[in-house]
Amino acid sequence: MSDSTATTPKVYIVHENPEWIPPLVKAFEEEHVPFQEWDIATGSIDLFQEPPQGVFWSRLSASSPSRDHPHAKEYARALYAWLESYGRTVVNSLNVLELEVSKVAQYTALKRAGFDVPHTVAVFGRNDLLDRAREFTTPFITKHNQGGKGLGVRKFESFEEFERFVVSDEWRDPIDGVTLLQEYIVTAQPFITRLEFIGGKLHYAVRVDTSGGKFTLCPADACAIDDDGHDHAHAGGQTTQGFAPAACEAPASPLPQALPHLPTAAATLTLQRQALAPAACEPDAVSGVSAFTPRADITRGTPLVRQLEAFLADQRIDIAGIEFFETADGRTVVYDINTNTNYNSAVEAVAPSAAHAVARYLGGLLAQESAV
Repeated sequence: MSDSTATTPKVYIVHENPEWIPPLVKAFEEEHVPFQEWDIATGSIDLFQEPPQGVFWSRLSASSPSRDHPHAKEYARALYAWLESYGRTVVNSLNVLELEVSKVAQYTALKRAGFDVPHTVAVFGRNDLLDRAREFTTPFITKHNQGGKGLGVRKFESFEEFERFVVSDEWRDPIDGVTLLQEYIVTAQPFITRLEFIGGKLHYAVRVDTSGGKFTLCPADACAIDDDGHDHAHAGGQTTQGFAPAACEAPASPLPQALPHLPTAAATLTLQRQALAPAACEPDAVSGVSAFTPRADITRGTPLVRQLEAFLADQRIDIAGIEFFETADGRTVVYDINTNTNYNSAVEAVAPSAAHAVARYLGGLLAQESAV
């Protein structure tokens, strides 16, 4: 919490996971933006009492059930409805919350906007799982509709393997009861790309190496994932086990060349050889080289970036990380939208800080409100 008084308008960081907050707290303090944390995992609201003045930043995560917060999205829905009824500014509000907690909502919105997305079948409960799975060629993958941390992501080499899994003790019902069956896609090269947007504009792009076959995309120092939380999905080039398109919440990345303050080649090499802190974000165990490196060829002028910025504006998404990959048969597939994004400390040390950029952006919104 900041030192500002209770009556001072401030930015409220709405979240349910305090472990992801310290880097943001540091950025807000250094940017002198008054703020306060709002823990969505508990508490209460009086619908007839006016909310405090300020800007409310939603950091509700789809992975909240994995932290014993199964009802966090319902709490957030109630909170944001209350805030919006009094005209408060909520960054990444109700409609964005629905995208965060539903890959079905993401894929349908992206598909409607003209983006190529993986062929996906949503299965409600278990009754149709086996019949619908037979419609896919093998291998295929599964994932939970409300994902994050690679929940439910698994590759199946045969229908028989899937059939055994569905009736086994390994099976876990998705928190919302919706299982996704999805085509298995081979990438042209063993990497995916993540684009970080702040204020609806590209901040930087990052290439995430997937050649290890099994890894997580979480950049947060506090983000640790058990072995069964890894996302095993689409193949990366010559690898046989594939990679994970949606583990944890968000890789961070250095700035592309067309934007200011691009790290030098020496700085980039230094970044590549820095260990990405704790468990979930380790560098390659053999080479010590980080899986996260800049994609200087992607800029604000890149057609895909322009299309995604228009998509974000249409969906009223202010802050997000969007992931895509390029396939062996020439497709550019957009497959994940993270509206609760984290930034890796090693990357932030050499690139223009995304955490500070978020603080400045939200501080600007707060200043606009205070001037009214």
